[in-house]
Amino acid sequence: MVSNFHLPPMGFGPGSQETGEELEYMELPSGMRTYSAHMPEVDDPSAVTPALKTLADIAKAAEACARGGMASFDLSGLDAPNRALIAETMGQGEVSMKIRGIPALMVQESVFAGVWSVAGAGVDRIEVGPVPAVSMTRAFEPYREAQGPQAARPNGVVNAPALVAELYDKSETYRGGLPHVVNLTLLPHTEEDLVWLDRVLGEGAVTILSRGYGNCRITASALRNVWRVQFFNSMDTLILDTFEVTDMPEVALAAPEDLEDSAERIREVLEAIR
Repeated sequence: MVSNFHLPPMGFGPGSQETGEELEYMELPSGMRTYSAHMPEVDDPSAVTPALKTLADIAKAAEACARGGMASFDLSGLDAPNRALIAETMGQGEVSMKIRGIPALMVQESVFAGVWSVAGAGVDRIEVGPVPAVSMTRAFEPYREAQGPQAARPNGVVNAPALVAELYDKSETYRGGLPHVVNLTLLPHTEEDLVWLDRVLGEGAVTILSRGYGNCRITASALRNVWRVQFFNSMDTLILDTFEVTDMPEVALAAPEDLEDSAERIREVLEAIR
């Protein structure tokens, strides 16, 4: 005899529920970009010889820069068809930058990691390296001046003064090497703390956006070597908020293996065109 304990409860199991309504599922993240080869159509390769040579030089530079260093290629001397071929080949990758100042510059990583298009008034070039050189040399030029620790503290500022003391000390003593990270997500703070921190540290010239599953926003402060790094999920919710004391946050850098891979992929495109 089977006891009731072993029998399935009434009202459960296949066919026991009404199926008049369809289930709705939360949409999964879909913003991740992956590399896909794009082969520009060229009717006459001889008409775009300067562009093809430039692309070959860029591939060679990417291979060399994987071992260190940076390279730059001025595109301003190319005619419209040659310039258009390079633009089509480069495409748009995951990282973009806005650099304020004179001249103001827009930077877009190509689909080849570590190969960057840099454009502005009188500027049209490709840079090859972990990041464009200008993003480091101009990063901490004040776009909004830092008021410093002496800035007036409104009511509600609680833990920010201790964080400011730490960041100023690490900024002054940083000489390269591993970054020093202050994780605001794990530290107690008030809204007034954040407002005061922003006022004390100011804002530098460089803002970086890296897109993947969600976004990473990186903003230079006006205090040397201090960056604000914020990660947002695919619903645009802030999930990680940090300060990093470093030359450049690692999330913005193209790795050596990325540059080697980019060199190989550019050569594949060249072979297909020729």
